[in-house]
Amino acid sequence: MASNNPAFRNNAFQGGQAATLNHAQQGLSAEELVQMYNRPAAGSTQTDRMTVEDTIAKTGISFGVLLVTAVVGWIFPALAIPAAIVGFVLALVNIFKREPSPALILSYAGAQGLFVGGISSIFELQWPGIVSQAVIATLVVVGVTLALFASGKIRASKRATKIFLIAMVGYAVFSLVNVGLVMFGAIDSPFGLRSEVEIMGIPLGLILGVFVVLMAAYSLVLDFDMIQQGVRNRAPRKYGWTGAFGIMVTVIWLYMELLRMFAIARD
Repeated sequence: MASNNPAFRNNAFQGGQAATLNHAQQGLSAEELVQMYNRPAAGSTQTDRMTVEDTIAKTGISFGVLLVTAVVGWIFPALAIPAAIVGFVLALVNIFKREPSPALILSYAGAQGLFVGGISSIFELQWPGIVSQAVIATLVVVGVTLALFASGKIRASKRATKIFLIAMVGYAVFSLVNVGLVMFGAIDSPFGLRSEVEIMGIPLGLILGVFVVLMAAYSLVLDFDMIQQGVRNRAPRKYGWTGAFGIMVTVIWLYMELLRMFAIARD
């Protein structure tokens, strides 16, 4: 029976007698029709379309590269600063590039791995056990956010995104001012205002860190939402790398913020 929904009046959704006539005209036997029906569905490689599974695979590859280079950074922490500069430049290139480049995205993952590994090694020497705490906390935040998004409990909205962008600008300005104060010797603490300023006896870094973790979680929601939109819009398969890049940037940001929060708390 034909559907009354106009969306299903396309020939692709018509069946019954019309479909039988079409098969007869094509001269296909019943056995050939059964074989066609039993063929596996085309994947992203055959269709060259973006899928969630393919994006997950690309994300896994990116984090695999990051973990390998993080081991190198852990052994040679002196590479952290130059790697941070290279990673920042590659991040800008990938952000403003019109089409994703797997080579550039994986290069970014490698550079960030050296940076994250080196910084983690330095923090671990001063605060033993802090890296495992930050890793576990990062996995928990990512896992909970993904579960809530998959269940439909949280979704991106225009209003929330506008508030998120305003908060991001404010946080970026604060971070630049804080780095400037530390670099020019105005504040002795390596964490700057985050550890020097207290509100009701609580370091500013801890209060600010909670809000930043929430911002990072919402950034993950935006990443997941964009991947879903890309799949729905049948975007080319290569844009799975864009989704992987976005998730990687957010997770690295989240991990570094948690690492800094735990350091301030334990200091």
